[in-house]
Parts: sequence; structure tokens; C-alpha cells
Amino acid sequence: MNRESTSTSERDLMQTLHDEHAAALWAFAVRLTGGDRAAAEDVVQETLFRAWKQPDNPVFAEQESRAARSWLYTVARRIVIDEWRARNVRPEKLVADVPDLSTADHAEQLVESRLIADALARLTVEHRAVLVEMYYKRSTVREAAANLEIAEGTVKSRTHYALRAFKLALAEMGVRS
Repeated sequence: MNRESTSTSERDLMQTLHDEHAAALWAFAVRLTGGDRAAAEDVVQETLFRAWKQPDNPVFAEQESRAARSWLYTVARRIVIDEWRARNVRPEKLVADVPDLSTADHAEQLVESRLIADALARLTVEHRAVLVEMYYKRSTVREAAANLEIAEGTVKSRTHYALRAFKLALAEMGVRS
């Protein structure tokens, strides 16, 4: 086969992959990126680019499009996981004081409060309740235990696990620390 017909068949393959799978792949990527549409577009683009680099992949030659879609989903999932891991390689930075948000503009505060509310909504009822007691109501461990009617040790362990779950929820939503 000469190069011209090969490039035509590659172009046809990519057009077919895009036509048959791009919309479903984008919806899948939106879910993987926690609703971040721009990140989802990047994931779809990178996934299709990787497919374009492998035009001889036997998955694309099969008549069933399920095999190709499965391959594309797997690649997209790995791209998102790799990006998440790369972001989480950096060590955590501890701060002594909560930053002063009084100088931040109103729109930024609205976006941040919406992100926090969405992340809290993803937590279990128990984790959400302990975070509200400890960080929004600024209760002591003893006060939180009394208000929630649980042991003080339970407040401490739930707070620990709730913060981890909260951080994971933010990461799944595409919030980078």
C-alpha cells in the first residue's frame, strides 16, 4: 500500500472513531474529571491522539465498535489517573493560619463556597456533620461529641477520615491544591 492510501485510511479510521465515540468518550471524561468540561476535552483530545498514533491497533480493525470504545475508555481513564497522581506527588503544605479571604473578590468567594458545598455533599452524613461541627461551628471536640451524641474519640477519627474524603472529593472535582 502506498503512503497516500495509508494516510487516507488512517484519516478515515480517525474520522470513524471520532464520529462513533467522541460524544460518549467526552461524557465519560466529564464524569471522570468531576464535571470539569475543559479537562474532559483535553482527555478526549489526548485519547484520540493516542489512537491516531496506533492506527494498526487490531482493536480498531474489528467490526464491533465496543472493543474500540472499551480501548478508548481505558486510555481516557489512565490519562485522568496519571494526571491525578502527578498532582498528588507534590507534598502537602501546612499553613499555620487560615488565609484572609476579605481581600479576595466576591466572584472568587462564590466559586469557592460552591466548590466546598459540592464537595461536602459528596461526603457521608456522618463525615459532613463532624466537619460542620468542627470547622463551621468551631466546636471543640467535647462540644462536637455532645452535639452529635458520639464519643470524643469518634469525633477525632471521623474528623480525620472526613478531611481525607473531603480532599479526595475536591480532587475528583478537579480542584488542585
